[in-house]
Amino acid sequence: MGDEIKTKDPSQFDFEEYLKQYYQILFPHKEMFEWLSYGNKDYFVNREFSFTLSDNIWTRYRSYNDMEGFMKDIVDSNPKKIDIGPIYSSAPKSKQNNKKFVPLEKELVFDIDMTDYDDVRTCCSGAKVCTKCWLFMTIALKVVHRALVDDFAFNNILWVFSGRRGIHCWVGDSRARKLTQEARGAIADYLSVIMKDGEKTRKMGSKLSHPSLQRAFDQILLPHFKQLVKEQGLFVGKEQQEKILSMIADSNCKSEVRNCWAKRDPSKEWELMWDDLEKVVSNLSKKLYTNPIYDIVFTLAYPRLDIHVSKGLNHLLKSPFCIHPSTGFVCIPIDPEKCEDFDPTKVPDLYTIITEINEKKKGSLKPHIQYFKSKFLEPLLSREKQLKTKDNGSSLLEF
Repeated sequence: MGDEIKTKDPSQFDFEEYLKQYYQILFPHKEMFEWLSYGNKDYFVNREFSFTLSDNIWTRYRSYNDMEGFMKDIVDSNPKKIDIGPIYSSAPKSKQNNKKFVPLEKELVFDIDMTDYDDVRTCCSGAKVCTKCWLFMTIALKVVHRALVDDFAFNNILWVFSGRRGIHCWVGDSRARKLTQEARGAIADYLSVIMKDGEKTRKMGSKLSHPSLQRAFDQILLPHFKQLVKEQGLFVGKEQQEKILSMIADSNCKSEVRNCWAKRDPSKEWELMWDDLEKVVSNLSKKLYTNPIYDIVFTLAYPRLDIHVSKGLNHLLKSPFCIHPSTGFVCIPIDPEKCEDFDPTKVPDLYTIITEINEKKKGSLKPHIQYFKSKFLEPLLSREKQLKTKDNGSSLLEF
């Protein structure tokens, strides 16, 4: 097992008092307002927020006329969790007065949870996460981010640590926010190869069916796969070996690989075992209907998306910069360009950041808010301004 996620247990200090100080002093109210407004007040007025209060009381359809109201309600309510919903046809807080209260827009979002890899990872399970199994999240982020940029030409993408065992993605481009539920579902399906239970949604065949899958395999999955095999001990033990062998459809290929592996010490010769597999597949390639290498790598390493989160226009998702109530970690952004350096065991936590204030030490949260502003918020607002200028110019020409 790698380094585990450990923070000061929220039950060992006055969590609610520390949380209140966080909302009063550190939570980026202004930046969050600017993001969720997109330069348009109506966006924010009609945006739904949900709070989980003390005693796990869940409240929905909160909305605000301005940043001051947003900030005041957060500080006064001191929510354990904040979820963000869609932009509705009218203000959510007044929904009972509007018979046609419907969701109109929302960021395209993705939710990837480590528990969906429990049939693969060997170091942890359930809510536990360590630096070894975090590699699954790194791979998932790289694959999805690359597809969003290269295949869909999205620009404003925010990746966020969920605070415990996963990652969230927010696509803020105007085109993404205006997607219909059907279009969101199509994108989620496009990015899905492996279901949450490990079942494949597509057959790999002897060749990969789409250039995006070939790109993911060549540039991300395969380069990381040996590290995954080593850190998860995927070839160690008969049960693990048989799990891998079960992904080989051809009985002759499976038998040859099993015979080669019987001569190896999996704790020391796992790289040679992988070489054995590649060699056998290469020798039998003309006789094989499917390529076992593709099946194995995609089944074990490809992102496992919760597609229902992405498809649903009215689905709620935890806000960036929330405090996870169980770990105390801040849900900080993750830089996709440096995602391999992200360490889930070294994320700023509530106890630490409030202690830093009280002891007048340099704040460990500040760089993460600065990243949010400079790498996500400012480019996003700049593009929104350009779009408005372009639209205004088009309207003048039409007139």
